[in-house]
Amino acid sequence: MAALPRSQAPSKPPVITLLTDFGLADVYVGVMKGVITSICPGAPVIDLTHQISPQNIAMGSFQLGNAYAHFPQNTIHVGVVDPGVGSDRQAVAVQTQSCTLVGPNNGLFSHILMKEEAILTVELTNSQYWSLDRPSNTFHGRDIFAPVAAYLAKGIPLQNLGTILPSSILITLPDIDFWQPTQQGGVGKIQAIDYFGNLITNIPAIRVQNHSWHLVVDQHPIHSSTAYHSSEENPDVQALVGSHGWLEIALPNGNAHQALNMNIGDRVELQLHGQSID
Repeated sequence: MAALPRSQAPSKPPVITLLTDFGLADVYVGVMKGVITSICPGAPVIDLTHQISPQNIAMGSFQLGNAYAHFPQNTIHVGVVDPGVGSDRQAVAVQTQSCTLVGPNNGLFSHILMKEEAILTVELTNSQYWSLDRPSNTFHGRDIFAPVAAYLAKGIPLQNLGTILPSSILITLPDIDFWQPTQQGGVGKIQAIDYFGNLITNIPAIRVQNHSWHLVVDQHPIHSSTAYHSSEENPDVQALVGSHGWLEIALPNGNAHQALNMNIGDRVELQLHGQSID
């Protein structure tokens, strides 16, 4: 491949992040980094996590949505939670106002795309920017997504990577019905469960700003707190505002997921004190 014109190559490559469900027992993550480094040696590569539950697109989307805003402008986020690898699902790169997303078109980018508009969407059909002309049916992270991210970091324009598509083709998760709050309160559900067993709702923290409040699960109130701590007054599960900007349920020194036997999709009601629920 011909060298890039100097005017096209960035003086300093942007950050590339990786999020996968590959785990760390095998070489898959290391191989993706090897591909990136071979193409764009100067690009910083940061691991977001490789411990997404296998095939759990919703959790991958949630984690990406929590992470992306903490990175520099023009960061390239590679997400590979891809149960449809090798099928007819599309491989895409998406430019937003702040970053570029690279991965399967399966809903993995839903949390970011509900906050940022997709400015340009490209299906990754140009094999010139793959590792192999005939990629494996099981490892597009190595063969398509990692090399595409590296070429983007090297300065290749997004539109060169394949076929420009309308952003309306981007898939959003059908099983995450983001809560549309009323002014008085409302109903949400559990959208994620973290490593500590905290139950993260899809109720945005802004809904309780300047209010006293509590959550209700199966008609049982869960009182709000300001931090993860237990006391004689509040030794049980508690509701609080998480660092991610959503309301969550936690059990100090314990696991709320196990204690309440709640799972993703379970119903949670918000009650603002002194106000009625629509």
